[in-house]
Amino acid sequence: MDTLDQNLLGLLRADARTSVATLAKKLDVSRGTIDNRIQKLEERGIILGYTVRLRPEVETEDIVAWMSIAVEGHETRKIVNLLMGEPSVAGLHDTNGRWDLLAELRVPTIDQLSEVLDRLRTLKGIAATETSIHLKTFKAL
Repeated sequence: MDTLDQNLLGLLRADARTSVATLAKKLDVSRGTIDNRIQKLEERGIILGYTVRLRPEVETEDIVAWMSIAVEGHETRKIVNLLMGEPSVAGLHDTNGRWDLLAELRVPTIDQLSEVLDRLRTLKGIAATETSIHLKTFKAL
């Protein structure tokens, strides 16, 4: 996957109902390019389908983990774009203090969490990470 694929996935994650014409305009490429990219992402099994997002307390089957991320230098925007294209990143937050970003990860199995962590830790521009598994919520918003 290249940067265009990552940016496309980020836009689709924000709103999978966005039209191809709108995606093409936002990414400054042709509609045919977007159609081809989406088809290839589906064929490669990167896009598994399209769905509805639910409130977090409704989604009880996934393993939820929180990854704190330190970014090298001025790479935050690049890392945000890459993470927004990662299917397992359910939420991404800018923070202050020791960590630059906080990513909410959602996966069906612990093996898949391990794979996601391995993949994210090797992204160029990420200096360090620390991950905690969400065990229980005491108060919902």
